[in-house]
Amino acid sequence: MTVRDRWKGLIVDSTHAAPSAAKSLHMLLASNHEIAEFINEVAKLAATEVIGEPDANCGILLRREKRLTVAGHSNQTAKNLDEIQAGFEEGPCLQAQLDRTVIISHDVRHERRWPDYILTLRASDIRSVLAVPLSIGDTASAAMNFYAHEPNSFSEEDIANAQDFASLTSLALTVALRIAAAAEAAQDRQQAMESRTAIDVAVGIIMAQQHCSQQEAFDMLAEVSNLRNVKVRDLARELVESIGKTPPKTTFDN
Repeated sequence: MTVRDRWKGLIVDSTHAAPSAAKSLHMLLASNHEIAEFINEVAKLAATEVIGEPDANCGILLRREKRLTVAGHSNQTAKNLDEIQAGFEEGPCLQAQLDRTVIISHDVRHERRWPDYILTLRASDIRSVLAVPLSIGDTASAAMNFYAHEPNSFSEEDIANAQDFASLTSLALTVALRIAAAAEAAQDRQQAMESRTAIDVAVGIIMAQQHCSQQEAFDMLAEVSNLRNVKVRDLARELVESIGKTPPKTTFDN
């Protein structure tokens, strides 16, 4: 079975999409330890299958919380081109995200859109660009960018094939974003608990030293924090470390 056949097996009929796509996506995610590396592998396979060149280029550009990020890339060239596009805040990939439609430039030497970015492409050996939007919900937007070395490289079949890859990548990226969001939330909770621990210990130290109430101790800590323009949690850690010489540790009950 060819690589193309394996991927076609993952693009399922819409009447059976829910169970088959979920199972295939789980298998893909489970075979990779890192989400970022998984998305890079998707970009590599997409580039090879759509463009069909040994050094084919594909980048996945993500806009999340007003920040543009190259979420995946087939090689360093694709990453660099997408990063430059993000820097200019213009280009086919960003246009595809904005319009939610396929954007194609058959020959960048005659392209009039995105003038700043196109100058960069003209200076490179890239001649054709295909951008396909991804569907990842309302809180983020993304698109796949395919770069080819010859003009007029993308046929109607290539575009359809790219859209098939984009459908699967949309599922993968949606899962990756949910995993990332869960990890970020867990990290935020951990940091909040550690900050709370440091503040509680610092308040206890002040209560013992000043023979005051808990509220009075916290008010003192907040006042010094304001005077020194230092966050309360950082000042608390500084106080605790000055007493115990080591940062406080947060413990959890099983």
